[in-house]
Amino acid sequence: MGTAKKYLLGMTLGELKEVAKSLGMPAFTGGQMAKWLYSQHVKSIDEMTNISKANREKLAAEYEIGCKEPIDAQHSKDGTIKYLFPTDSGKFVETVYIPEEDRATLCVSSQIGCKMNCLFCQTGKQGFEGNLSATDILNQIYSLPERDKLTNIVFMGQGEPMDNLDNVLRTTEVLTADFGYAWSPKRITVSSVGIKGKLKRFLEESNCHVAISMHSPLHEQRSELMPAERGMSIESIVELLSNYDFSHQRRLSFEYIVFKGVNDSEEHAKAIVKLVRGIECRVNLIRFHPIPNIPLHGVDDHKMEQFRNYLTQHGVFTTIRASRGQDIFAACGLLSTAKKIAGERR
Repeated sequence: MGTAKKYLLGMTLGELKEVAKSLGMPAFTGGQMAKWLYSQHVKSIDEMTNISKANREKLAAEYEIGCKEPIDAQHSKDGTIKYLFPTDSGKFVETVYIPEEDRATLCVSSQIGCKMNCLFCQTGKQGFEGNLSATDILNQIYSLPERDKLTNIVFMGQGEPMDNLDNVLRTTEVLTADFGYAWSPKRITVSSVGIKGKLKRFLEESNCHVAISMHSPLHEQRSELMPAERGMSIESIVELLSNYDFSHQRRLSFEYIVFKGVNDSEEHAKAIVKLVRGIECRVNLIRFHPIPNIPLHGVDDHKMEQFRNYLTQHGVFTTIRASRGQDIFAACGLLSTAKKIAGERR
């Protein structure tokens, strides 16, 4: 049996040059590989036609591109598309493409399942099945049929990005570097429940926007909704964030799913105002979509608007996020690949 091949997708320019050097090729071949990968999106090494045939053969003997087409797609009546991508580990992740009038956002996953086990999230109910490699994360973009239409990427799919930080940072480096996609960090938002040590590192090493999953400003209640609160409280998250400047290019947002009779009172709104006072940020209110066996319910439009108006009137820029893809279970908190699909593909 031969050794497993390694993947080029997800490598930095320096790493691609090292690959070239290790195979006896000139260093500039690494730059050629980077262009073929991140500008041309080739699917095979043989397509890298400005590299000699002999060198392509040497490269192909040890490496593959690492791209994998989606194996399933569900189309929502609102234009949202949920794709199912295979991973290198033989499992699957969901990715959501969200087209709007003047933009198109891709919601990418960073893990298979999730350790955080938030009460209101379907992904957490499937348990944790592993981190995605940078190849797996990038492939959700690389092999997306609508790739060329993308304007924004949000790390808000399956998994907690800070729990797979090395691979998330590698992915955002490829997306923003000149050798890669050369995107502005302003086009990328990374979400987190807040993980001690990891969130600080992300803030130091990345210029991408950050979105914090708040869902309650009260410690005891947030602990019940989100066990991660016990590891890093919302107060300590805000204290950390207050050391960074979000008044210019980089944006900070707080995600807040509104649950009927749980976190939708004026007391909660007042606590949010007090919590974020002095920080340049926005609050995104999100409608809750029920998941089986969880005793939580969403609120009506009037309540959403009432809550938003209170925050806005007290100096907190607040929006109600449009709900997309609910009919195909692509909305916030509904992603899950726990159901094995091998039988369905036949």
